[in-house]
Amino acid sequence: MDKKIISTAAIFGMIAIILGAFGAHALKKVLTIEQLTTFETGVKYQMYHALFLLFVGTTTLINQKLKKTILNLTIIGVLFFSGSIYLLATSSLTSINFKPFGFITPIGGVFLIFSWFLLFFDLIKPLKK
Repeated sequence: MDKKIISTAAIFGMIAIILGAFGAHALKKVLTIEQLTTFETGVKYQMYHALFLLFVGTTTLINQKLKKTILNLTIIGVLFFSGSIYLLATSSLTSINFKPFGFITPIGGVFLIFSWFLLFFDLIKPLKK
C-alpha cells in the first residue's frame, strides 16, 4: 500500500509541475490573469496533496486501512477539485462550457478536507493498549 501511495504522490507531483510550467509559459499567452490565477490554484492544491500523500505513504503513525481510505479520498478530491478548476479555467480555449459542472469543485474540496480530518482524528485518538 505504501508503494502505491508514494507512486500516486509522485504522479500527482509530476503532473502538477508539468501543468504549472504549462500555465506559466503556454497558457500565460492565452488566458486572462484571473483564469491563470484560477488554474494556478488547481496546480497548488494538487501539489499540496502530492506532498500530503508522500507523508501518508512514509509514516508509520497510521495503519494501512486508514492509509488506503486517505489515498482514495485524496485521489477523488484532487481529480474533482483540481481537475474541475483546470477545466473551468481553460474553458475559453475549448469552447466547452464547463460552468454547469462547477459544483464538482467544492465536492472535491470536501473529499480533501475529509482526508486531512481522518489523519488528524486518527493521530489524536488515544492509543489502544
